[in-house]
Amino acid sequence: MVGMSETTEPEMHAAGAAPATPEDWRAFLEAYGQRYLLNHDGADELLDEDQADALDRGERIAVWLGAEPAREEALAAAEERLGLRLPPGLRSFFLTSDGWEHLDGWVDGVHPSGRVGWMRDSEDGAGVIEVYASIDGNEDDVGLFRRSVEIAKGEDYWLLDPTDVGPDGEWAAYEFTPKYGDTTRFPSFAALFHSSFEDMDEDGDEDDDD
Repeated sequence: MVGMSETTEPEMHAAGAAPATPEDWRAFLEAYGQRYLLNHDGADELLDEDQADALDRGERIAVWLGAEPAREEALAAAEERLGLRLPPGLRSFFLTSDGWEHLDGWVDGVHPSGRVGWMRDSEDGAGVIEVYASIDGNEDDVGLFRRSVEIAKGEDYWLLDPTDVGPDGEWAAYEFTPKYGDTTRFPSFAALFHSSFEDMDEDGDEDDDD
């Protein structure tokens, strides 16, 4: 059954060491890719034979799992479509990699800048909003969904709220898990992405303990 989580306010999550500049993002995404390769069965299919052998030996390999950087023209087009200037951390991400397909967890990947849009305008997003709006007690979630920008989707969603802006210009970010009806708040897109890295690291540590 779809409904609010046990807490009335979205769960807060610490930001951690989140990337900010394109240079930060490049280093972070390279580390994310390394961790992804080590923690996901079948991920070595993304590598050539020499890279896969080096990874098996525990060597650090130079591999980029992201996309080409977005051009400013692409970001301007996305901003014109949304009617808002994207927050600085998300802009820096797109200027490093225009989307990201290899994410841990239940999100398929971060949309490229050309696919970023309002949750309410996507077919799946509109369906979620309709279901939530039909159940009493979900008013806060419905309001969040209707005003949020969808930046990633799979079974779960990554959302940004342009009405909740920090002193650094960053929009609050949310991980929304429809299966459990939970929304977890982060101070920025970068903090949400960094949390995905931390969770993957913890998952790897748990596997090592088995």
